[in-house]
Amino acid sequence: MNRDTIEIRRLKVESHIGVPDEERSTPQNLWVSVIMTPSQDFTGLADNIAFTIDYYQVSLQIAEIAAARPRHLIETLATDIANFLLTNYPLTSAGVEVEKRILPSADAVAVKILRERFA
Repeated sequence: MNRDTIEIRRLKVESHIGVPDEERSTPQNLWVSVIMTPSQDFTGLADNIAFTIDYYQVSLQIAEIAAARPRHLIETLATDIANFLLTNYPLTSAGVEVEKRILPSADAVAVKILRERFA
């Protein structure tokens, strides 16, 4: 089993998100972290980006997903990102964490999910 991973940590994105309408009315900053397990390990990459996951492109796509439509829940955004990654990249799993600064007495609230592709 491949255990090599590619991570993006605390990518800052904007999203119209929140349960009350007024919270969704303006974009908020969120922080998204992903852990992607490629279908192939790193041994056969030949130092060529064509054989791996382009994390820069992934970061742009995550930002697009976050901004694409309003959502009530950060849980929904995390699920949307994980499903996109598994559908569009050769991954065996995608872990996604979404952080939101919303509680005045906490640094952030966060949700974490792990989705796996089953053959």
